[in-house]
Amino acid sequence: MIREILFLLVVLLTNIVQCITGFAGTVLAMPFSVMLVGYATAKPILNILGFLASIFVVAACYKSINKKELAKITGIMLVGMLLGIYLKRYFTGNPSLLYKTLGIIVIVFAVMNAVKFIRKKEDRPLPTAIAIPLLIISGTVHGMFVCGGPLLVTYASGKISDKDEFRGTLSAVWILLNGFLFVMDIKAGVFDAPVIKLSLVSVLVLAAALVLGNLISKKLSREVFLWITYILMLISGLSLLVK
Repeated sequence: MIREILFLLVVLLTNIVQCITGFAGTVLAMPFSVMLVGYATAKPILNILGFLASIFVVAACYKSINKKELAKITGIMLVGMLLGIYLKRYFTGNPSLLYKTLGIIVIVFAVMNAVKFIRKKEDRPLPTAIAIPLLIISGTVHGMFVCGGPLLVTYASGKISDKDEFRGTLSAVWILLNGFLFVMDIKAGVFDAPVIKLSLVSVLVLAAALVLGNLISKKLSREVFLWITYILMLISGLSLLVK
């Protein structure tokens, strides 16, 4: 029971951060979540929350969605996701390897985004030879851990400059990809009674996080929360390496 309560606290705090910074909610939540409730419970629930949060964003800026980029990103990432779903079977029977892999991915994301934030260089479109493999890797990570967001942001930030177009397009990507994973999870039978119950409570916590995040974002600096996010990501990644 205590672990479930702590998991709900993680859902609340990471989605407040997601609401303020615009990214990293799931990648920040996943390491703490797998340590508290396990991968088999954390992954489907965080996937649902990402799906619902994306619907919330798309409802506000659906007219700004870049349909060409949406089709391109979704198509390429889906290839990576199928690879990630296939590779996942080799990790689920080995929790130590699963945790260490996730830990390394989270640390790389934290360092990569922190360096980018410090340098504050203007985003430019990536060459095709880099962009396509990046999207495939993003899809693979998303298929395994539901946290391919940071790599997708790296690609999209050089392609889409308008804020509403950026948020709307990326959120539409998550609706499609997370929706696909949701169907796969249902077919796999992962939603037993305890997972369904925790999912329903998590949705209520998500709603509270979105409200609180919007209120806090008007009073505190986004830069401060970005630094907090990178530090927490680094800590959570390192903790998984020694688990």
